[in-house]
Amino acid sequence: MKAGERSVLTAIGKAPVAGPVAVGRLGLAGDEQADLNVHGGLDKAVYAYPNAHYAFWQAQRRERGVSLFDEDLPPGFMGENLTVDGPLETEVFIGDELHFPDCVLRVTAPREPCFKFNAVMGFAQASRAMALAGCCGYYLAVDEAGTITAGQRATLVPGRRALSIAQALAAKFAKHTR
Repeated sequence: MKAGERSVLTAIGKAPVAGPVAVGRLGLAGDEQADLNVHGGLDKAVYAYPNAHYAFWQAQRRERGVSLFDEDLPPGFMGENLTVDGPLETEVFIGDELHFPDCVLRVTAPREPCFKFNAVMGFAQASRAMALAGCCGYYLAVDEAGTITAGQRATLVPGRRALSIAQALAAKFAKHTR
C-alpha cells in the first residue's frame, strides 16, 4: 500500500475463508498482522467488525468521490478477521464473551484506527470519521481455542458490563483531541 509517496506494509486487506478455521491464542490460522506493536497479541488476537457498518463506509467513500458507484465493500475490507452480524459497539462491553460452538472469545478493547486505515479507505479523515461515528469494531482475546466457521452464530455472555466499547473509544478519542 502507498501512503503519500512511501510504501507501507499492511495486513488490512482480508478475504473470506470457506470452511472451519483454527482459532489459537494468537488468532486465526492463516491471518497476519503487519504491526504487532498495535495489532495482534493475546489481547488483540481477533478483530471483530459489525457488518452493519459497511453501509456507512460505502456512503462515506461515495460522498468523497473515492467510490463513484454503490459497490459493496467485501467482508474483511475494514481489516477485520471476523465480520459479525452484531453486537454493535454500544451493545458489547469489555469482558463480555462471544461463545461460538467450538471456541470462546472475550472482548478486550476498541480498535483505534491509524494512518493505514486512511490510506485503505482513500481519504485522510477516515480515522476521525470512525472515531466520531463510533463504528470501530472490537478486539477479542481467545479464552478457549478451537475452530470457527463463517455463518456460525455466537452467544453473547455478559461480563461485568462496566465499560462498553463505545465508551472506551470515546474516552480514548477525547484523550487524543485534548
